[in-house]
Amino acid sequence: MPDPRPSFAVLDDLRTRYKRELVTLGADEETGLLDEDRVVAVLGDVSAEIRAILYARYSRADLERLDDDSRDVLRVFAMAMALYRVALSFSRSTERLEKGYADAVARLKDIAAGKGALVLLGDGAGEVAPEPGSAGIGNGTVLVEAAERLFTRERMRGL
Repeated sequence: MPDPRPSFAVLDDLRTRYKRELVTLGADEETGLLDEDRVVAVLGDVSAEIRAILYARYSRADLERLDDDSRDVLRVFAMAMALYRVALSFSRSTERLEKGYADAVARLKDIAAGKGALVLLGDGAGEVAPEPGSAGIGNGTVLVEAAERLFTRERMRGL
């Protein structure tokens, strides 16, 4: 049964941006033709890997509400990761492809750790994600909630 979640990148994305490289890396060993099924499987694997990384910060519902710019960013990462994995599956990997894969994974981990962000569209219940870069500051949103401080200047003066 096919995965109901869409891939972050599809075969046509790779064909549009990396046509020659894709054919060179993903050519069937016997026919010399692009093994589309293998490439599509790799794209599904890469999308699963991206979701696994981003689940550290975003829920499945969040990832279904990404805006177009965020989807475009994830598409770029997915393509870099897919090219490496396709090359690897055909024993045609290069250091440049491996570095592209590693850079994409590192950036995804940064996003999952809060060193970047993806923008989410409203969920249809009247709630809209904050504007990019605003982090909810200034609109009454509580950013951090903690217990009352035990050691304040007032309490420490008498000691």
